[in-house]
Amino acid sequence: MSFLFSRTPIGVSVALLCIHGVCAAQSDEPVRSLKEVVVTATRVEQSVTDLVADVSILDRTDLDRNGAASLAEVLSRVPGFELARNGGPGSSTSVYVRGAESRFMAVYVDGVRIDSQSTGGASWEAIPVAQIDRIEILRGPATAVYGSDAIGGVLQIFTRKGEGAPTPYVSIGAATYGTHQIAAGVSGGNAQWDYAINAANDYSKGFNARSPNTVNGDDDGYRLESYTGQLGLQLNEAHRLELTALSSLLDSGYDSTAKDDRNLKVLQAGGLSWKGEWSDAYRTTVSVSNSQEKYETTPTVYLTKTVLNNYLWLNEYKAGAGTATLALERREDQLNNASTTPKDTEHFQNSAAVGYGWSQGGHSVQFNARHDADSVFGGVNTGAVGYGLALSEQWRATASVGTSFRAPTLFQRFSIYGSADLSAETSRNTELGLHRQSGPNSLGLTVYHNDVNNLISFVANTGTCPSNLGTGSGKGCYFNTAQARYKGITIAAKQVFEGFTVRGSLDLEDPRDVQTGKLLGRRSTHHGLLALDTHIAGWLWRTEIQAYSQRYNENANTNYLPGYVLLNLTAEKKLTKDWKLLTRVDNATDTQYQTATGYATAGRSLYVGLKWAL
Repeated sequence: MSFLFSRTPIGVSVALLCIHGVCAAQSDEPVRSLKEVVVTATRVEQSVTDLVADVSILDRTDLDRNGAASLAEVLSRVPGFELARNGGPGSSTSVYVRGAESRFMAVYVDGVRIDSQSTGGASWEAIPVAQIDRIEILRGPATAVYGSDAIGGVLQIFTRKGEGAPTPYVSIGAATYGTHQIAAGVSGGNAQWDYAINAANDYSKGFNARSPNTVNGDDDGYRLESYTGQLGLQLNEAHRLELTALSSLLDSGYDSTAKDDRNLKVLQAGGLSWKGEWSDAYRTTVSVSNSQEKYETTPTVYLTKTVLNNYLWLNEYKAGAGTATLALERREDQLNNASTTPKDTEHFQNSAAVGYGWSQGGHSVQFNARHDADSVFGGVNTGAVGYGLALSEQWRATASVGTSFRAPTLFQRFSIYGSADLSAETSRNTELGLHRQSGPNSLGLTVYHNDVNNLISFVANTGTCPSNLGTGSGKGCYFNTAQARYKGITIAAKQVFEGFTVRGSLDLEDPRDVQTGKLLGRRSTHHGLLALDTHIAGWLWRTEIQAYSQRYNENANTNYLPGYVLLNLTAEKKLTKDWKLLTRVDNATDTQYQTATGYATAGRSLYVGLKWAL
């Protein structure tokens, strides 16, 4: 793989990691307490020491320190992730994990599924960072646990929760391009009730998204207003009710045929859950949730709306060193779009899933199987099995294999560009991991190979498109045309020395269309991050380098996008017990680069933020 290091500055990052003795590392960043539990891997609580899956965790401190304006920018600093965007933070965004399509990541907010039956996948630009308290990230297929969509991974977002005495907070920030941010909230609780209420407003004048200016010269700014609420009722020691809600309103500019074209996006999600602990061994969770995404453009008229209802009954039974799960689930998708026939379309999936995890004596085993009965194309079976072995107190090896699928969106099936005969996209993934944990230091390596069949692509109408398509068929259609292969290696590291901390990650990827042999568009073959933290004069100083290799703008590999390196600088200081100051310079060298051909990215940007919290 030496050729991968020779053509971009990634090699410099890796060399620096090797100088510090951390050429390999676990891809769990940042390193957490060994007693910490996660829920994303299996949908029930599981110690990080027993994980077979590849999971990362980010908490509120990580998010504040990032100073990032969008969730996609936060994820771009996590091993395995990169982004492509048509302009600034408020514009159309794709997030790739291990090179997999943006729609192959299943996204949940407080347990509520977020998805679009128009574009497929989450609306990354409409998910507000200010409302997030914790993120759990699972890399690798998880359809056997979560059902359709989780071919590349799962992202669980948890908003702020309440406990103890009332705790208010206020944070304000200002940045380049006329950007300002404000967030405020209060949370608290007692033995019976707990609550959290939060609001945030992000605004930016922005910059001209087109580079060079091919349409018009207006700035393409955005405004993102968001609100979250959580209310919990502890009925008794064993039973709890919880209500959660999210509302996000995005108004952003883009360049099309008219001056000041606007994207208007509304994202709403709400859920009600009941958790019961019937004995020391048996627990249940019953939840009902709804999410809605409305997207329209002005003055050019376009409108689409997705409604997703989800019903879950999850059973958990513990016996000795093992935990068994049984889940019954129903998902209902609805799409209202003028381009679909009929205008209102819908489908549903009824599902049953079983799982079993066992950990004892240095051995961990995880098994999951699921059957989804889809109202369109019938039943789909998926499964996964994983094994972990503690080689010593510090070293651990893991191996897993699993299958996944994603159902076609209603737009792909029923729009003027669609085909009702589309098959589900399916995948088979295998991966191996080697991890070392020693106090705050971690080392590790994950190797993966994910083959996706029946990949749905938009193709030109050269006789391939079905003859029964509408007026859109003259331009092209969605079709099961390809087989994709996502394979690669993720390396990450954290090493604490006296006075400073070095951490970094490197991804060597080969996301490729198997039939044509060409690379998939807008994805680098290798990218990485290197960061150095140190405390001087009461300040925390961070120097961070992000580097990306060359790539192509589209699957045809005709438009070349050069590699680039970004330098980010952060300084943070706790002024008093309740006050904290954060300053950040992103792209400090003012690098000119593009993640999508013809769309500009931000130059050197300064951010200054102040936070008060009891």
